[in-house]
Amino acid sequence: MATKIRLMRFGRKKRPFYRIVIADSRVARDGAFIEIIGTYNPLPQEIELKIDEDKALKWLGVGAIPTDTVRSLFRKKGILEKFSVKKV
Repeated sequence: MATKIRLMRFGRKKRPFYRIVIADSRVARDGAFIEIIGTYNPLPQEIELKIDEDKALKWLGVGAIPTDTVRSLFRKKGILEKFSVKKV
């Protein structure tokens, strides 16, 4: 099973709010998921981003592939740097 770390959209029209989830790559964007590892709210002046780093590192270690957007969010939080140091 190929797992991805991706965003799941919530919120009303033109007011998005996202959960960062682990999901099977074959499932729809807002479909079934395995685990929630964080939230992302892009609308406030200062972006609200909360990620459980331990869970994110665990799933990266297992082989879950983050989408481009999630990869950039992980970079902002420094998770990819921790993963690369841990991996080596």
